[in-house]
Amino acid sequence: MMEPADLAREQRDLWNGPGGERWAHGWEEIDQSLVPIAGAILGFADPRPGERVLDVGCGHGTTALALRERVGPTGAVTGVDLSAPLLAIARQRAAGTDIRWIEGDATTVALAPEFDLVFSRFGVMFFADPTAAFTNLRRALAPGGRLAFVCWRDLAANPWIGVPLAAVTDLIPPQPPMEHDGPGMLAFRSADKVRTILARAGFADVRVEQHDTVMRLGPDLAAATAATLTTGPLARATAEVDDRTRATIAERVSAVLAPFATPRGFEVPAGVWLVGARGV
Repeated sequence: MMEPADLAREQRDLWNGPGGERWAHGWEEIDQSLVPIAGAILGFADPRPGERVLDVGCGHGTTALALRERVGPTGAVTGVDLSAPLLAIARQRAAGTDIRWIEGDATTVALAPEFDLVFSRFGVMFFADPTAAFTNLRRALAPGGRLAFVCWRDLAANPWIGVPLAAVTDLIPPQPPMEHDGPGMLAFRSADKVRTILARAGFADVRVEQHDTVMRLGPDLAAATAATLTTGPLARATAEVDDRTRATIAERVSAVLAPFATPRGFEVPAGVWLVGARGV
């Protein structure tokens, strides 16, 4: 089993290498797919005018920009992420605003105890040492401050991941299990695990709410297939397959996504936890 320091190094390499580059290349499509989920977590977090907000794993800046609008002229937003490629996009998009950006690991970055809200859209499941990371984030809260984040539930609740993967298992190299203890997309699939980590980190009044939603993969089947193959687990799994195999994979993915057509485009069920807590 890898030590936390090795896991942290692996995550830095991933998000400043292939993983970060993939997200940087496809950030607009990723944003569109996450619109329903972003709306849910922003409503759950309820950022208020005048609040100081820390956006953890802020990535390419979409949620930081949304938070900045909600806290208004008397509020402030800081985004923290360890991915230089994603932060470069965030800085460019937020030019002319007063959003502050920090490149670093939320586990160890020095943060003043000034935030009314610590927020994250899928930025917390990749911590090498979750308890240490959330302890650091709790210490960054001002008195009365709160935590709100969204994370994926298990594979069964997320057909947008499992259905395409199952369709091409025989065509891709052996993959590590999606459901492991992390860091990774499904590291927080267990609500009990989330509650335990937050309690150990010193949070109170922890609440974990199940939310069923969708991933909007694209306006048509070609776009949905391309999105599935260029971001998420299949992007990594197919990175080194030959062109003929890639074409067969695309055909199979298109076939299994076809039933998810709606008047709004291709929407595949997704399941998340909305998590809230209070600092003490």
